[in-house]
Amino acid sequence: MQRDAVSQLIEWKNSKKRKPLIIQGARQVGKTWIMKEFGKLEYKNVAYVSFDRNKRLKDTFSQTVEVDLLISALELSSGIKIEPNNTLIILDEIQECPEALTTLKYFFENAPKYHIIVAGSLLGVSIHKDTGFPVGKVDFMTLYPLSFFEFLDAIGENRYRKILEEEKFELITPFSDKLIYLLKHYYYIGGMPEVVQEYVDNKDYNSVRKLQENILNSYEQDFSKHTSGAMAQRIKYLWHSISSQLAKENKKFIYGAIKQGAKAREYEEAINWLKDSGLIYKVNRISKPELPIRAYEDLSAFKLYVLDVGLLGALSNLSAKTIIDGDKIFSEFKGALTEQYVLQQLKNKQNKSINYWISRSNVAEIDFILQKDNDIIPIEVKSSINLKAKSLAQYRKDFNPKYAVRTSLASYKVDDNLYNIPLYMAQMLEELLK
Repeated sequence: MQRDAVSQLIEWKNSKKRKPLIIQGARQVGKTWIMKEFGKLEYKNVAYVSFDRNKRLKDTFSQTVEVDLLISALELSSGIKIEPNNTLIILDEIQECPEALTTLKYFFENAPKYHIIVAGSLLGVSIHKDTGFPVGKVDFMTLYPLSFFEFLDAIGENRYRKILEEEKFELITPFSDKLIYLLKHYYYIGGMPEVVQEYVDNKDYNSVRKLQENILNSYEQDFSKHTSGAMAQRIKYLWHSISSQLAKENKKFIYGAIKQGAKAREYEEAINWLKDSGLIYKVNRISKPELPIRAYEDLSAFKLYVLDVGLLGALSNLSAKTIIDGDKIFSEFKGALTEQYVLQQLKNKQNKSINYWISRSNVAEIDFILQKDNDIIPIEVKSSINLKAKSLAQYRKDFNPKYAVRTSLASYKVDDNLYNIPLYMAQMLEELLK
């Protein structure tokens, strides 16, 4: 299985300003696999260690910050002679040893010749608890589930990815039905690597759904394992409310919809825990699309999405029959799956600033507002071929943006700086605007 993030890791390796790298991302998005694969492709040796159930290693990192001693301990634990520049050091499950996170500062300051990547389950939660975190001494990368293009590679349909990336519209348009057919499968299967591999191996939707449910169960076990009983229950209530909240016409998250009498102060910590663990995306509303966009965020109004469109379908008990039932899958839950899909493709491009906008009268709403450099790009998500976009028309009239984007099942078209981008090209949005 190929991952596009390998190219980011190569850039990190070749950077003259390279620091120890922290890979963040939810459990089971493939962090361990990509670290090992990158090491195999780009280095002479890989020294892999995991802090999970490795008491000797944890004791060593807890007792010293001397780099030479730590390197010796890593050599003993991995069985690999560590050579600067030729060996990739991988520290996995590093959240099990917070002191190891602290030592990254000393590797950066005293031994930058070593190439170090770290990752771990719930690492994002651990980082926010650890007072000794090496601020400014590490690089970050977030790994997400497979994008639609990576999915095409994985299932042996990379020829379609190629014509999309090369923008060969003379081939894309005639084969749009096939691309929509493949997109339907991505909606159901999603981008979790193990789930995609299961589909590749067996082409069985029932086994795909069973595996998705197993992943969801493992997440719920984490709720109880890593938080108190009361907090675990609040996280579970909130987690299970997301799909029903996205099924509303107005997808703004409502605390009262979690359970009767739920209050913001009770559930804000639960939202932060799920966000830090990589299990949800939080999209804040903005009052005005102006720079700096953060100055106009309304932190009390937001939408929540889960990390993967396939897992959202599993949470919602979406039937596999929707894959063959016309284009119904695109409009399921009032288009929630399609919004989830588009957001997921934008996140895969490492877009940090994604918001949404509603007019003061609540008549017009733009699903996503994307900031790229000094441009603020409105994106209206349509789940069919219907191109009527009243909200986008109102937004363009009020703010006159340089670009406006409408994603739908219709073919690519540009009219007066309004870009109609097919859903199967959503992750190419920035390239198409250029």
